[in-house]
Amino acid sequence: MTMTVTTPPAKSPARSGGRLSDRQKDLLQKFAALGSLLVLIVVFSLTSSAFFTVNNGMTIALQVTSIALLGIGATCVIITGGIDLSVGSVLALAGVVAALAVKELGMPVPIAMMIGILTGSLCGVINGVLVTKMRLPPFIATLGMMLIARGVALQITGARAVSGLGESFGELGNGALFRVVTIGDDGFPNVAFPGIPYPVILMVVIALAVALMLNRSVLGRHIYAVGSNAEAARLSGVNVSGVTCFTYILSGSLAGLTGCVLMSRLVTAQPNEGVMYELDAIASAVIGGTSLIGGVGTISGTFIGSFVIGILRNGLNMNGVSAFTQQIIIGLVILLTVWIDQLRNRR
Repeated sequence: MTMTVTTPPAKSPARSGGRLSDRQKDLLQKFAALGSLLVLIVVFSLTSSAFFTVNNGMTIALQVTSIALLGIGATCVIITGGIDLSVGSVLALAGVVAALAVKELGMPVPIAMMIGILTGSLCGVINGVLVTKMRLPPFIATLGMMLIARGVALQITGARAVSGLGESFGELGNGALFRVVTIGDDGFPNVAFPGIPYPVILMVVIALAVALMLNRSVLGRHIYAVGSNAEAARLSGVNVSGVTCFTYILSGSLAGLTGCVLMSRLVTAQPNEGVMYELDAIASAVIGGTSLIGGVGTISGTFIGSFVIGILRNGLNMNGVSAFTQQIIIGLVILLTVWIDQLRNRR
């Protein structure tokens, strides 16, 4: 006698009890951010004829560069369950260090900028040590670094801008690939195509590199593991302190790079540069779907979030909205996205 046992079909891993999987929720958040970006583009294109032009597109891309580079670092830190409030001040310190290395020490510009980036890395190392070895809450550790870095930047410059850096110092921030310049009938040069700015190329390359690191490497899997459950990750053999420290070093290094790019664009180092930039960085990550409780986030989402903030600012400027009103609007956007993130986590 043969008995046939029928096994009920297994539940799909994507859905359990009608709930969305983490991956589906991430995609939903990312497409919501992308939808918001497209809506902003349509609205501002209708309200301003100059918005949808090549020159304004390049302007937006340049403005977004700083937000995106800082946001990439912020994303990695937030995924581990931390926060970095120091990037705006570290940006200023790295920029003035690079400028002083050129002006006071006569160093070549590439070496001076490398010193600026390493200054940011050092600040990241200190943040990492404070969080992992001294067990300080990330909020307090990076808040202290924010004050220290800004104070050092003001101290070493005497609270004055560092100018007279030469044209070569501005090459990184103001140069462009594939720029087309023609000579007009009047003998003056005309820019036929502004080219792709070097900072934009740098932003795209770094975004791709960090995205590959998070999605395709062991280190990337460890970063997500630490943010999801640090104790479980430790028991699984993950070096939790080392991984956490790496994310703060990456954030500091990207802040240093952003400082060098910004000061290069201005061809002047301002010790007061970068105020409140850390909030833009965190906002771009959260708008793109990075969860503030850790374990969830993507670079592509942060990239979209950066453009949402950049296009919102640019469009409001072109429509004559005051800077004070812009702060209110962007603050409301941040509150809304964090609220949506909290609702998603509760469900």
